[in-house]
Amino acid sequence: MDFQVLMFAIGLVLVLEGVGPLIFPQKWKKYLAEVSMQNENVLRRLGGCLVSAGIVLLIIFA
Repeated sequence: MDFQVLMFAIGLVLVLEGVGPLIFPQKWKKYLAEVSMQNENVLRRLGGCLVSAGIVLLIIFA
């Protein structure tokens, strides 16, 4: 993988992750409070689903 592509992907992730707190800081705080109250197993499942979806997208588009 080219280093420029990797840095572009990381930059894109940072931009997308930063849009929520930038535009809706109050809603973002409520969201984080709600997520922190969830059971650990629910968070693990959510994380596993996100990682799986990311791997599928990488395989499809790589």
